[in-house]
Amino acid sequence: MKRRTSRHRPRPVSALAVAVLLGTGLAAPAARAAADGPQREDRLTDLVNPFIGTENEGNTYPGAAVPFGMVQFSPDTGHNTGYDYSQDHIRGFSMLHLSGVGCGLGGDLPVLPTTGDITSTDNATYAAGYRHDDETASPGYYRVGLDSGVQAELTAGRRTAVQRYTFPATDKANVLVNAGQSLHRTLHTKVEILDNRTVRTAITGSGFCQDTKPYTVYTITRFDRPFTTSGTWKGADVTDGSKTSQADAERNGAFVRFDTTKDRTVEATTALSYVDAKGAALNLRAEGGRSFGQVRRAARDAWEDRLDDVRVRGGSTTLRRTFYSSLYRSFLAPNIGSDVDGRYTGWDQRVHRAEEFTYYQNWSLWDTYRTQTQLLSLLAPHEARDMALSVIRIDKDSGWLPKWGYGTVETNIMTGDPVTPFLTNAYQQGLLKGHEEDAYRALRRNADGVPPADSAPVGREADKEYIADGFAPYIKGRPHAKPGDSDYDHGASATLEYALSDAMLGQMAKELGHRADARRYTERARNYRNIYDRSTGFFRARDASGAFTGPADPARSEGFHEGTSWQYQWLVPQDLPGVIDLIGGRAAADQRLDSFFAYDRLVADPARTAREVWVNGPYDYYNADKYNPQNEPDLIAPYTYLSTGQPWKTTDVVHAALTLFTDAPTGMTGNDDLGTMSAWNVLSSIGLFPVQPGTDTWGLSTPVFERVDVTLDRRYYPQGRLTVRAPGTSGSQRYIRSARLDGTPYGKTYLTTGQLRRLRDVSFQVGSTPSSWGTGTDAAPPALK
Repeated sequence: MKRRTSRHRPRPVSALAVAVLLGTGLAAPAARAAADGPQREDRLTDLVNPFIGTENEGNTYPGAAVPFGMVQFSPDTGHNTGYDYSQDHIRGFSMLHLSGVGCGLGGDLPVLPTTGDITSTDNATYAAGYRHDDETASPGYYRVGLDSGVQAELTAGRRTAVQRYTFPATDKANVLVNAGQSLHRTLHTKVEILDNRTVRTAITGSGFCQDTKPYTVYTITRFDRPFTTSGTWKGADVTDGSKTSQADAERNGAFVRFDTTKDRTVEATTALSYVDAKGAALNLRAEGGRSFGQVRRAARDAWEDRLDDVRVRGGSTTLRRTFYSSLYRSFLAPNIGSDVDGRYTGWDQRVHRAEEFTYYQNWSLWDTYRTQTQLLSLLAPHEARDMALSVIRIDKDSGWLPKWGYGTVETNIMTGDPVTPFLTNAYQQGLLKGHEEDAYRALRRNADGVPPADSAPVGREADKEYIADGFAPYIKGRPHAKPGDSDYDHGASATLEYALSDAMLGQMAKELGHRADARRYTERARNYRNIYDRSTGFFRARDASGAFTGPADPARSEGFHEGTSWQYQWLVPQDLPGVIDLIGGRAAADQRLDSFFAYDRLVADPARTAREVWVNGPYDYYNADKYNPQNEPDLIAPYTYLSTGQPWKTTDVVHAALTLFTDAPTGMTGNDDLGTMSAWNVLSSIGLFPVQPGTDTWGLSTPVFERVDVTLDRRYYPQGRLTVRAPGTSGSQRYIRSARLDGTPYGKTYLTTGQLRRLRDVSFQVGSTPSSWGTGTDAAPPALK
């Protein structure tokens, strides 16, 4: 998906906030902010920079949220995903955002404080100017000074957004509540002014790269004091005193006005629900009644508690900031979808109730199944279990498992079968106890069939051909049966993704005693061989007749989703020994890997190679024969060297790729995709990476920190902690010379989750040159059988 790429030179976020406040006469708000709680340098939240990734299409957001919260309260500057650091006007502070998505999504109910008469209902026109030197953000908190003289502060609870505005002295201090504009298509809105403190809305929207089934979000906003006047608008017509306004595909909103000549501060709490107005009211009752400062402290404490599960020692301040900022973004999604009473709207658009678990939504599975899924299984297993149960519930409610879900609907964005490794990972990590067979039945139906024509999901769209012929055909120009992406447009990569999923499902079937299924899926996992073109030595798309199609040059191949044959050739984690044999053995595979990573140039200048050879542009996925660290198909690729007997090269590539993560707005490598890239950074920095997504295998590489202490949930990891040590690790001292597990020498390049549950200490001795560690015949992660 091509998008505009900003080349605006990033301006650093200034630490002059207090001075600016005093200089503009806002000493009282500054004092109030200080009363919310002092800043302490030993807090891990102080190491997080929410502005990382807000420029050059990282598509992150700097606003306020709590871990996995329903609300993401953040400024929108006009970018299709919300906030772009290079822009200088804010159109509103809206309630819903997803970190790092590539298409317009969310942005519902932008609110903006203004002063004076209301002359426009279009947020592009009434947008407020601002400067970055009067803007700050930290986990759970955002503040900006607007050119209008208003200071805006945002914080959030689990299902609520809390705002505090400090106005100049005026009798026309307004808050605009815009129900009719968002980052995607708005279909229908309703706005009600319930009393002199309360505004209620219902917003129905659709879209994410294309139209989807509609979803509705209900909101209720309660101000801390009465308005002096209020009104609504429909289109460009503003009506004072109107109580209700409805619109179909037309701007619709409300304004409320306050007299701030004496009391200059206005606070409000907005509660959300995807169920109904009652749900929003219940969520407001559960979380409302607290001051802005109380909510801000609670949000900060929630983040501090979450980040404190990983304590690192060593490394520069910049390295620690990029690490903890990535860890922060890894916990932003999926998001709570059920109300405080457990009700949620299912994918059948009916109301259900989640009992004994929290229902989650927002599933960027094609991205997250490779990194973030495993990180959450390790660091947040209780929430990860509820997330897996939520995906199973989607199947129960709607009849099919999801592919890429937003809110209460399927978008069908991306291809393949990402839900299978997502759920088999949950199974392998022990998160599905009591629900194994429910999950297996849903996965079996998904793997062996195609959703009915009258349902929203496309599922494994090319499954009929894949099962019959052993590959998904690439059929150029085939009309899409349903909105979203089509596996037929990307038959080659869909074949690889299906085969990966079959391998993971075969493992699960075998362990659950479904022996015939296990044999069938394990055999299907070898279908990747059916698209290997021996004449080119690479995977290649096949058409409906079975003939290889598209350019023979693997750098210009067709039928691969967001990549080329060069980049997809390593996406066979279930059987890398088999792929290496196809290529011609370890020596041939090493030669190809060295070319792919530009290894000779990499060793000479890692950071420059990463930026000038690997990275072409945020959405430049095609016509390349080199590693693309910005996109999902290559996330596992650096760890392929573990299977060729050269594990030190994995460290070289990983550490070079880590230089792409910086403490600046441009410091994200590609779209974050709901924590996918951030989780890659976290796992690779620790030195534990899920090299076979969907099962329990973790590859080893050199950590970038001398010591990492991980606190683990004793319900899943009885020892309660894990320490990873690499004394002296640095850019020059980065090669593993030996490893020990709880003091015992260890020569393999991988661990299993079973080992992690018993371990307390993983220690590496590092040096300046490669060694023979990890080169033994049984050192590499084994193929699944």
